[in-house]
Amino acid sequence: MKDQIVQIKSVADLHKFYNYGSPRHPLVSIIDLKNVSRPNANSGNYLYSLDLFTIVFKQYRGSIKYGRSHYDFQEGTIMFTAPNQVISPSADAILDGWFLAFHPDFLSGSDFGKKFKKYSFFNYESNEALHISEDEKNTLRDVVAKIEKEYSQNIDRHTQGLILNQIELLLNYCDRFYDRQFFTRSGNNKDILEQFENLLDVYFNSDTLVDKGIPEVKYFAEKLYLSSNYLSDLLSKHTGKSTLEHIHLKLVEKAKNLLMGTSGNVSEIAYQLGFDHPSHFTKVFKTKAGVSPLQFRKQNGLLN
Repeated sequence: MKDQIVQIKSVADLHKFYNYGSPRHPLVSIIDLKNVSRPNANSGNYLYSLDLFTIVFKQYRGSIKYGRSHYDFQEGTIMFTAPNQVISPSADAILDGWFLAFHPDFLSGSDFGKKFKKYSFFNYESNEALHISEDEKNTLRDVVAKIEKEYSQNIDRHTQGLILNQIELLLNYCDRFYDRQFFTRSGNNKDILEQFENLLDVYFNSDTLVDKGIPEVKYFAEKLYLSSNYLSDLLSKHTGKSTLEHIHLKLVEKAKNLLMGTSGNVSEIAYQLGFDHPSHFTKVFKTKAGVSPLQFRKQNGLLN
């Protein structure tokens, strides 16, 4: 049977979906996953899409699949989703868990809303979940409890700001814990870095540039079975450079070889590298090399 997508447009819809009573706040809520009734939980014939940001903590019995491997990390995992992402429900036995959801309108007009995009893990894939320790779990639970307490009281002009402060604190903790995870999984990440470098070399040492143009971040992420955001964050943590920066550096490296080893003009080399416009090539080259392509040739004695 074809999967059906259940649309959840509001916090009220989410409560109805989980048979969890009426929400205390129209734009934000926390659901105790130990005390919910999920329809068709084991049928596998439905997916759901929310018009909400979600942060979901789950503690499972046994090992958890992470990428193509399994880890015995029973303390728990956290997933983050942005509005309109399609999610598959889990039929695994949950020992403990909570589900924080808030509508984008809850961020409107706030300083926090303006910097919310920095939390790139809202666009990670499910196999890139955050695994947390018992101490980390308790730290986050304390913050979640304060959020729940705040919206359970009488709502006043301070409510939104105080809850947003706690959500920001929660996400900053998660950002810290992700930093830890990027380095504690160094063996697996080293393999990914090596595979990425090999993919870069293969792409730039073939005729692919001429045929398909400059590769997008998504191209390498899909080859590595990762989300674009996760790959860029992983590279940034380990190398200090994003995926796009690595692509541009490889472009400049190849451009230098062409500028030194061929007589083609800048426009010809730009097209050979997959650029549609020579001016874009010149801008990228100057940003990374510090000089324009013509200045580079002159510095190396190739122009009078």
